[in-house]
Amino acid sequence: QVQLVESGGDLVQAGRSLILSCAASGVIFSINDMGWYRQVPGQQRELVASISSGGRTNYADSVKDRFNISRDGAVNTVFLQMNGLKPEDTGVYYCKAVVKSRFGSAQVQYWGQGTQVTVSS
Repeated sequence: QVQLVESGGDLVQAGRSLILSCAASGVIFSINDMGWYRQVPGQQRELVASISSGGRTNYADSVKDRFNISRDGAVNTVFLQMNGLKPEDTGVYYCKAVVKSRFGSAQVQYWGQGTQVTVSS
């Protein structure tokens, strides 16, 4: 089993910055894609940013040039640097990781419990 633990969510004023972290632990052979998703009440969870094991990144258009995703493979952690925050960035941010627990096993998708980010105007 694999656990993802997020941290870093907070209430901030517009224009400020936050860094979210997500650490994966448990039975892990390798981690492929890791990513951050945002969900607001009444809406579907949407991709904010993702990063592959090779470092290839993908961003939602709304956060390009403001957010930066990175990962530290040595500690199975993914980060989201959020700059120039806007009220529309408000939501619960969930971490996702695609994990192989053993050599040759299937990849399994895991989610964290979510961390709240609130941006006031």
